[in-house]
Amino acid sequence: MLKELDQLEKAFSKQLSSADSVEAVEHVRVEFLGRKGKLSDIMKRLPGLPASERPAVGKRANALKRSFETAVKERRGTLGAAPSATSRPQVDLTVPGKPLKLGHRHLITQTLEEMVGIFQRLGFDVAYGPEVEDRWHNFTALNTPDDHPAADPTNSFFASDDVVLRTQTSPVQIRVMEKQKPPIRVVVPGRIYRPETVDASHSFMFHQLEGLMVDTDVTFRHLKTVLHLFVQEFFPPETRMRFRPHYFPFTEPSAELDVSCTICGGRGCATCGQKGWLEILGCGMVDPNVFEAVGIDPEKYTGFAFGFGIERPAMLKYGIHDIRLLFENDVRFLAQF
Repeated sequence: MLKELDQLEKAFSKQLSSADSVEAVEHVRVEFLGRKGKLSDIMKRLPGLPASERPAVGKRANALKRSFETAVKERRGTLGAAPSATSRPQVDLTVPGKPLKLGHRHLITQTLEEMVGIFQRLGFDVAYGPEVEDRWHNFTALNTPDDHPAADPTNSFFASDDVVLRTQTSPVQIRVMEKQKPPIRVVVPGRIYRPETVDASHSFMFHQLEGLMVDTDVTFRHLKTVLHLFVQEFFPPETRMRFRPHYFPFTEPSAELDVSCTICGGRGCATCGQKGWLEILGCGMVDPNVFEAVGIDPEKYTGFAFGFGIERPAMLKYGIHDIRLLFENDVRFLAQF
């Protein structure tokens, strides 16, 4: 029987080496190691052997079984690591790939660029400045005394007695006038910060665009003309505008500009408080004290300034009723614009 086991080993090695697939290896395993396999058949005949032969034949049969199992495992691993060409997954190179989802500019950025573009076509330059300001540029140079409510720590984000997150972009106007002598035509875009309670129409951070024009013989008529051209270009052509007297420390005379509500067409709705009008900006002629603070002769030069938020015009133009939607980064909302 030992000779029979030797012949079985040679037959197993020959068939296993010729197996060229995982399926063929499995067939060899079943033929030699299965319940009805050739090696199993020999082991079933062990009890019928003479007692003197049984130990040697049993030892040899068990060794072959372990050897066969190891050889089958190794052969299966070799064939599995290098699958045949027919077993590899096929790739159809003619199938269109998945389209890439490209982002676009945020609605605030789109609105800001459109506004700045309008004023650039009217001859205005663009200036930028720091968002962290000192008290002098943010308040004092703008004719705002220390006891003014706007300069109170409860109405501004102060980092120290002299350092504040700017409450408007007007400090950049001061910096421009410090470095540049008239004539000056400049608009100033940027973020500003005020401790507002966040609701549908207010935020503690928002964006602002301010304008400044300084030259000889600049009048309120020039201011009205510039703003009229802006409203005509930015809002629908049927939009109306009006000026209302107001007070600002850094302009005199001062006014607020209203436009007819674009949501209801001026008939009155919840957005405009049933008034048919919405205030979008403050403006006026630059106060002589502001000119003196930056070294410009108020007897020789005059000028106008205006400032408005970016969010409210964007909301009016695109029919958005809640400012918080602009800052929540909900792609489902932003993808609409």
